[in-house]
Amino acid sequence: MGVLNLRRNKRAASAADALTETQQRLVWRIAALVLDYPHQSTLDLLDDLHTAAAQIPDPAGPNLLACIEHMRESDAIALAARYVETFDLRRRSSLHLSYYAYGDTRNRGMALLRFKTAYRNAGLELGDHELPDFLPVVLEFAATTDPTRGRRLLITHRAVIEVLRLSLHDSGSAYASVIDAVCSTLPELDTDDRAQVVKLAAEGPPEDAVGLDTYALDPALHPHIDDHPGFGDPTRVADTAQIGATR
Repeated sequence: MGVLNLRRNKRAASAADALTETQQRLVWRIAALVLDYPHQSTLDLLDDLHTAAAQIPDPAGPNLLACIEHMRESDAIALAARYVETFDLRRRSSLHLSYYAYGDTRNRGMALLRFKTAYRNAGLELGDHELPDFLPVVLEFAATTDPTRGRRLLITHRAVIEVLRLSLHDSGSAYASVIDAVCSTLPELDTDDRAQVVKLAAEGPPEDAVGLDTYALDPALHPHIDDHPGFGDPTRVADTAQIGATR
């Protein structure tokens, strides 16, 4: 993994400041849909997502468009197979943010609880079967429920998201550009973040499974979550382009 190539260029580093809050939330909303499992209901939205992403300035907009266009041109079965191979079968490209630091260990239960507490403090309750550290859930929370708390969760896990970004680039995944877009809405990596990226990339997720009660944590056992109440339901947010209208 190219762990030393951590510094984005000055244009990308200033992208977060160039985006309005509405545009940042739109990036998060589109990324949440694109990074979730490619159900037909999501594929049916790709034209609308393309139109919405085209409204977002460089580099976030073009990065989202690159993946959306790839998805539009792909066979649905092949696309689903690549998604599973990329996110469910590769430990270093899991979409579960706490998995990188804790793997399948008891400590991860506390990390997941911190995510659920953030959601609960914003008035949102996830079902017991839902993993709250799933990046599409975090992104949708930031986009549609509480931008301040959601952004804080993303920044707290900035190093993890960078490891995911590097891993996807190393494997040549079309999804890498989506993580590029998400990173362009966040602050540049600081010194501590860079040290954590190197550590996480070198060590990988811990493998010591010790039994986690209600959380069956191995991402391979939860390849995707189909029924977030309000989350991940494309029919609820078909007006993605109007995401900022409520603010």
